[in-house]
Order: sequence, then structure tokens, then C-alpha cells
Amino acid sequence: MDSEDDLLNDHDMESGEEEDDFYSGETDDYNDSDGGEPDYGFVEEDVDDSVMIASHRSQVNYVVLKEEDIRRHQKDDIGQVSMVLSISEVEASILLLHYHWSVSKVHDEWFADEERVRKTVGILDGPVIPTPDDSGELTCGICFETFPPEEILSVACGHPFCSTCWTGYISTTINGGPGCLMLKCPEPSCPAAVGQDMFEKLASKEDKEKYYRYFIRSYVEDNRKMKWCPAPGCEHAIDFAAGTGSYDVSCLCSHSFCWNCTEEAHRPVDCETVAQWIRKNSAESENMNWILANSKPCPKCKRPIEKNHGCMHMTCTPPCKYEFCWLCLNAWTDHGERTGGFYACNKYEAGKQEGRYDEAEKRREMAKNSLERYTHYYERWASNQTSRQKAMVDLEKARSEKLEKLSDIHGTPESQLKCITEAWLQIIECRRVLKWTYAYGYYLPDHDKKQFFEYLQGEAESGLERLHKCVEKELEVFLVAEGPSDDFNHFRTKLTGLTSITKTYFENLVKALENGLADVDTQGASSKSTNTKSSKTNGGGKGKGSSKSGGSSKNLDGN
Repeated sequence: MDSEDDLLNDHDMESGEEEDDFYSGETDDYNDSDGGEPDYGFVEEDVDDSVMIASHRSQVNYVVLKEEDIRRHQKDDIGQVSMVLSISEVEASILLLHYHWSVSKVHDEWFADEERVRKTVGILDGPVIPTPDDSGELTCGICFETFPPEEILSVACGHPFCSTCWTGYISTTINGGPGCLMLKCPEPSCPAAVGQDMFEKLASKEDKEKYYRYFIRSYVEDNRKMKWCPAPGCEHAIDFAAGTGSYDVSCLCSHSFCWNCTEEAHRPVDCETVAQWIRKNSAESENMNWILANSKPCPKCKRPIEKNHGCMHMTCTPPCKYEFCWLCLNAWTDHGERTGGFYACNKYEAGKQEGRYDEAEKRREMAKNSLERYTHYYERWASNQTSRQKAMVDLEKARSEKLEKLSDIHGTPESQLKCITEAWLQIIECRRVLKWTYAYGYYLPDHDKKQFFEYLQGEAESGLERLHKCVEKELEVFLVAEGPSDDFNHFRTKLTGLTSITKTYFENLVKALENGLADVDTQGASSKSTNTKSSKTNGGGKGKGSSKSGGSSKNLDGN
């Protein structure tokens, strides 16, 4: 099949070849033809781990932002709006908060109708109440105490409140949550916004920290192009370029997730399938399937009972204590040697022949088959997840212990042992892909596609096991070696080749599954077209002649 050749990246497979021939990677590319010291092409300089993780993605369409990066972007946006609209940075912040940090939206709305925007957002041109004389005292609108003008504070609207009441008002709203970012004047029905300058002047140190935490989080959470990394304790954000293909992203904390649904990275499976699979794994429906497949209701109290011994004589748990036959569900007092004894039931066999138990048995068999099918896919999904987690532990162990030890034994700089780290990173990525192929397979209905899918999946699993075995088992020999050897150089060559070819195969597998295994449809349509054409050419007659010609055409196609 052409599609198989494409997915295997033109690496031929022959049944008589050795184990490593799965990859069909010719080691001549890695060996010096003159017989001298081979040039392994290892990168000499150290490469940051986060960069290596990102390199495992086919296309980098996102940027990981640290907290200082987020603050810088936020400050740049505020400065841009302030400069273009000729307003203060405090007012620019109020505008951006209202329009969810969309600079273009702010510009469009402002230049379309500045007066309406000012009124909507709460950036007033001037006070809405007369300005009092400096000589007279003012009454606070909250506590109704009188104060000299220097002890009264107000926002653009001019409503007077004392500093004590302002401080309490601001502290209460900050402790009430992110709503403090859209705070309005304490005067009922007054639309004037309270800017950052008031928070900076009156809030306590603790309240200021909370406020600015809300402020920076709003920049990410209100921005359609940004999301926080969902890993526990991680404070990085992802700035994503929408409409550029894959949603899988990798944070600097090494956590990979889907930017669209924030579940763990799940290519080649779409978000809807992932949601279905997660719901199924946690749903009570599987418990009911197990109950239907492995238990029967007590004929008296109707509670489900599991048969855990060989005898057909069942006794329900207290307080029921009803004794009955597991097969026919009739009272055990009607049973004995005459009905088949403890391990058979003549009544059941007779009733089964009459069709008395057909419906119940059919329902139980369907539940059992459904459960077995789900268990098949779930166990392999979970097994690859476990293997992936272990590979992550092994990667950290290799970084912290094994690379240094190998460098000391074989006299090779650690910078030339990156092939080991890269192999583990590739295994971690491939385990993730392979894990989700089982969720893909569970919901794959097409029989023709399913056969091709299972073939590709089996080849992927076989190839990954070879790479995993190489870096996990074969490496151990060189950790206990007494000194340098050429075998270690050959091992590095082999590991580099296996890593590269495994990566290529899995990338092609992901593309094929994301395209819905379209090659199967193409092959099917091509085969159908060929059969139709051949039938028309050879089957132009009628009667027996037509029948014979059609049979001949079928045999030729079969060959």
C-alpha cells in the first residue's frame, strides 16, 4: 500500500532481517567509510532542556511567558494606548481592563465615539458636582463626618469621601476578589472608575500585592490568545498564535498540554474525543456494565450478587439470606441430585432450550463484550501512561547521575552524550502519542480503517519498544564498564539512528491519524474504480459469458 510506504518514510521492512531492521536505517550514514574515527555529528554546546522539548513539536506556534514577560507586555500595551489616545496610563489601564486588553478594540471604540466610551467605562472629563471652596469643610458621603478639604479624596466625579472610608472601601473590594479591578465610585449610581492611583495611595502592602496579582492575571485570563499553564504551581502563560495547526504546547516547566481544552497534550486525538474518553473513564456506566456482566439480581431482594465460588448454590447476604440457584434463579429447595446437583441445573438447560433466558443472557453477554472491549483499550492506554511517567523519572536520573558517570568512564564530554537525553525525551513524547492512539482506536468505527490503524499502531509500538530497550537496557552495560571502548561509540550511533527514525515514524503516524486515515479511503476508491472498469471491459456480454468474465476479472484483481 502506498500509504504504508509514506508512513514508514520509505524505510523498507523485510521479514528475514534482524531485529533492528524495523527501522531500515542504514548505519552507513553514521560510519566513516575510510575506517577512521566516526564523525557522530553531536552538538558540542549545551542546549537548554526546554528548547529540546519544544523541538519535538513539528511547529512552534506559541511563546511561553514568564511573569516578568507578562508584566512587560502589559506595560507596553498600557503605554501604547496612553500615547495614541493622549490619556494618562491610569486611564489607559481602565480602558484596557474594560475591553479585555484588546488594544485594537480600544482604538476602534475610542475613535468611533470617544464620549460614549468615556461614559461607559467611567473616565469622566470633569467633576459631576460643584467644586467646594477651600475654606469650607466637606461631609464624607459614607460616615457623614465633616473634614477639611485636604482630608477628603475623590475620583474624577468629585464625590467627597474621607481617607478612612476610602481605605475600608478599597480593602473590602480587594478581599472580595478580582472585581476590584472594575471598581466604581462609592457614590450609588456614579459611573466614575477608580484607577490604580487610588489603590497605590490607600491600600495596605498586603492588599496591593493582591490587587496587582489580580491585575496581572486579568491580562492573561481576559486575553483570548493567552492561557495559564495548568500544571500545579506553574505561573507561566502561553501566548498562542491561533489558526496555525496543532494545539499542543510545552511549558518551560516541562508540562505539555492542549491549548484549546487545557487537558494534557493529546495529538492525534481531537478535543471532543478526549472529553468523551475522560468522561467514560470516570463514568458510573462502566460500573453498571461490570455489574451486568458479572452479577445477577437476587430473586427475592433484587440486590446484585457476584458469584465467587464454583457451586451453583447461592445464599444472599443478610438480612435476606435467600437461597437460590445461580443458573435458573429458582429456590434452592427445588434443587438437588434430581436437577443436576451443585454444579449443573437441568431446569436451566431445559428453560434455555425453550428460550426462557434468551433476553437476559443476551443483555448480559452484550454488557460483557462491551466491558471487555473497553478494558482492552483502557488497560493499554493506562499502561503507556505508566511507562511514560517512568520514562520521565528515568530521564531525570540520567541527567543527574548517568551522564556524569558515563562521561567519567568513557572519557566523553557530557555535551556529546545528549543523544541519551534526546532518546528519553523522544520516548516520553512517543508514549504520550501511543497512549492516545488507544482512545482514537476505541472510537474508530470504520472496519477497513481499523485494520490499517491497528497495523500502524502495532508497528509504532514495536519500534518504540526497541528504542526504549536500547536506552534502558543496553545502556546499563556501559555504566559498569571498566574503561572506554569502541562499543560505546557504536551504541551512540545506534541510539541516535533509532531516535531519529522513531521520531519520523511517529510524526507520520500522527499526521495520518489527524487526516482520518484518508489514504485508506483513497485506496478503497481506487480499487473500486479499477474493479468497475475491469468489469465493464471484460463483462460486456450477457448470461454465462458475463458471469465467467466477471469471475476472471476478480481473480486478476486478487493477484
